[in-house]
Amino acid sequence: MSPNPSPDRYDRLTIAMHWLTLAVCVAVFASIELRVLFAKGTVPREGLKAAHFMLGLLILGMTALRLAHRLSSAGRPPIEPPPAQWQARLSGIVHGVLYLLLIGMPLLGWVTLGAAGKPIPFFGLDVPALTAPDKELAKQLESLHKLIGNWAYGLIALHAAAALFHHAVRSDNTLRRMWPGRRRTAPALRRAPSARLDASLGQQP
Repeated sequence: MSPNPSPDRYDRLTIAMHWLTLAVCVAVFASIELRVLFAKGTVPREGLKAAHFMLGLLILGMTALRLAHRLSSAGRPPIEPPPAQWQARLSGIVHGVLYLLLIGMPLLGWVTLGAAGKPIPFFGLDVPALTAPDKELAKQLESLHKLIGNWAYGLIALHAAAALFHHAVRSDNTLRRMWPGRRRTAPALRRAPSARLDASLGQQP
């Protein structure tokens, strides 16, 4: 794996996977929330539920690929200026919990469908169940899935608020490290004052 070509930003693949994961997460939450607009048993409601399941499994696969890439990459660009130690620790905890959610929630939904004896769709494929049918277990797991999902809203909001705080209040590069787009090269006029002075003296007759 080649090193990160920009020491102050993540590599393009990491940036792309981050924002794509966010987009799919929004679709996952939207599909399950919008289902209540339709009566039970109707085609739109069942379609939204199927989309919720399939997109959840997609997130599971994307997260596995993202973790594999992170372990094989050259490392993360540092935050400049460095945050306080407690902020760095809190950030690490939040990121760890987010990864647990991205992996645990799809797995929990997968097990719930299997326990309910329902088919597990994935874009035209039937995914095998992870457990034998058990209606009582399915009800308990579904309740747990909903509860953790409500917590996820708050955690994602906290993650977004922290990024905006770092960008707008601390004025560090936390958000810029993950922002898509090309890295801009500093113009020549932004060289160090001593370098500009040496250049001007060298041009004098």
